Amino acid sequence: NGQQPFITFIFGLGTSKYAKMIQKAILQNQLNGVGKEGLTPVFPKLVFALLDGINLKPSDPNYDVKQLALKCSAKRIYPDILSVEKIIDITGNFKGPMGCRSFLSKYEENGKEINSGRFNMGVVSLNLPRVAIEAKGNEDKFWELLDEKLKICKNALLFRINSLKGTKAKVAPILYMEGAFGVKLKADDVIDPLLENGRATISLGYIGVENAVKALGKDVLDKEGEKLALDIVKYLSDKCVEWKKETGYGFSLYGTPAESLCYNFCKADQEKFGIIKGVTDRDYYTNSFHVPVVQEISPFLKIDIESQFPKYASGGFIQYVETPNLSNNLQALEKLWDWAYDKTGYFAVNQPIDKCLKCGFEGEFKATSKGFECPQCGNHDDETINVIRRVSGYLGNPTSRGFNHGKQTEVQQRVKHQ
Repeated sequence: NGQQPFITFIFGLGTSKYAKMIQKAILQNQLNGVGKEGLTPVFPKLVFALLDGINLKPSDPNYDVKQLALKCSAKRIYPDILSVEKIIDITGNFKGPMGCRSFLSKYEENGKEINSGRFNMGVVSLNLPRVAIEAKGNEDKFWELLDEKLKICKNALLFRINSLKGTKAKVAPILYMEGAFGVKLKADDVIDPLLENGRATISLGYIGVENAVKALGKDVLDKEGEKLALDIVKYLSDKCVEWKKETGYGFSLYGTPAESLCYNFCKADQEKFGIIKGVTDRDYYTNSFHVPVVQEISPFLKIDIESQFPKYASGGFIQYVETPNLSNNLQALEKLWDWAYDKTGYFAVNQPIDKCLKCGFEGEFKATSKGFECPQCGNHDDETINVIRRVSGYLGNPTSRGFNHGKQTEVQQRVKHQ
């Protein structure tokens, strides 16, 4: 239907002559943009894999590809980066993300590692700020209530699994009979074996660690608050491990993208509990384990703080920082990439790359409650402005698919990390 394909390219490691040509062509195509105006494409998503000895240092054979990737990122935000070594540490082997942030843990059959054809059965997301609000500042009560909510989440996730059990392959021939999910079953075969033993994952999602810590009287930037945040995420992770051992299904902890949920959960809690300073007063909840977007903090410290969490939230995570446009300072962008390489598995840098088709301005449009506006000529006509923002892990064009009130407010409040 003339749409861009909803797909992700992961590349960067091939060192042969033709592999490098393909990688450079992918990047150059992204740099060229779409259409006569050369607009930034939101798909395909590009993810560049970094590995010391391949492309990290000037002496590495693919360092020239990395330099082109940096230039592309400064102009088009993509590619994001994967640290091969950290992804192996966090998930057990190297593979790219499904969608914007979902990762599969290592899985073997008969001693052979299997990646192709695996899938996720769905997510149930937990509203951590509500649990903390209901605890009324009492941490013991928080843990007690959290256990109650987790029982509900577990039952909901098992309901998802049970609703899939008994499904026959003929309901989706391309997936189950023709190899898309890694097998070729007969029409009346049931798909149950594909769901079991961790081959498929089933995810416990969560949102608002920072808001929950605040509701319990602490701050994620203080040592006590940071420890509490880590304890919460580790506890959720331990529950997933416990459920996996108990049931045989591949439970994993997933940092919900929360494109809509950041607003919907917060709005529901405003209606029930009112406006609580530092918790419900922003009209949105902070994504997963992230430092709040309003926090003035160096990008390096933000990376350091957040990088403690992915080892517990290995089912789905991404970290990113906001910067001014770094097209004329690729060395600074490379320092961010290299710093993240040693700290986390999946990292991105958001830079202003908006474009006005009336006056030609390129940079950052003003985000207002009613939309986006060119700072040079005041143009706010959605047909003649091109605005690109990272919504969750993907880029999006809010002029063609608008944000809800909470997400728009979050975009307005984002500060540059510098």
